Amino acid sequence: MLVGVRTHDYGKQPINALAALLKLEGIEAAQLVLPKAFSEINSYDEITPKLIERIRRNFEEAGIKIHILGCYMDLGNPNNEVRRAAVETFRKCLAWNKILGASIVGTETAYPHLNQDEKKIWHPYMLDSISRLVEEAERLNVDMAIEPVYWHPLENLETTVSVFEKINSTHLKMIFDPANVLKFPEINQEAYWKEWLDRLGDKIEAIHMKDFIEGPNKEYCPVCLGEGVVRYSEIIQWMNKNKSDIVAVREELNPKTAQKDILYMKELWKRYP
Repeated sequence: MLVGVRTHDYGKQPINALAALLKLEGIEAAQLVLPKAFSEINSYDEITPKLIERIRRNFEEAGIKIHILGCYMDLGNPNNEVRRAAVETFRKCLAWNKILGASIVGTETAYPHLNQDEKKIWHPYMLDSISRLVEEAERLNVDMAIEPVYWHPLENLETTVSVFEKINSTHLKMIFDPANVLKFPEINQEAYWKEWLDRLGDKIEAIHMKDFIEGPNKEYCPVCLGEGVVRYSEIIQWMNKNKSDIVAVREELNPKTAQKDILYMKELWKRYP
């Protein structure tokens, strides 16, 4: 397992400083969302091949693997203009990926929290966007990844399996974030994770790791790994057995407790061989 982070959890950093900071922290891999990661970039429109090459060179020199180029777009939005802009931005990231050498360009499938009726409405638009982007990924010979979230149109296991069956491309992968599909923490998590991994494990290109507790009104409250409701033992055992070189990305990291979380990830990896 390579320990990765979502880099903008450290705040926006200069291009020449970010990779060195990660190396100092003992981090081995990165998820980059370019306008959120770098002080020189405030929007996707400002990105140039020259900037991309500077980023690639800095990370290569520091020995930090750029694993995910995050491009979180509203792919299922019924508004044609919003969806068109989302698809075009993601296409740009697929092309930049060729320079950066990232493993995947990754996205969720919506921005807002949707109710059940809205998820049904957004689903075909989401599917159309993914289909268009997979065509571009195949043309460029790069990989993209989608991330299920229970309040988005890619909401659950059955929906995700169906999308992979319909798209049927080796260039479409998955980012698995257990917290984002854990609608009911009180369920038998070991059995729940096993079902996800049995059916979609071969699609998983990265694991997002975070933890949370529920507040008085069932609101989401992030906490350090191991201090919340997410049970990772089944997932870690699967990683050790099937994808020992997989990148596990710590999301929602607090720089003040980063070393505590990094140590927890490494110890968890050893605990469930």
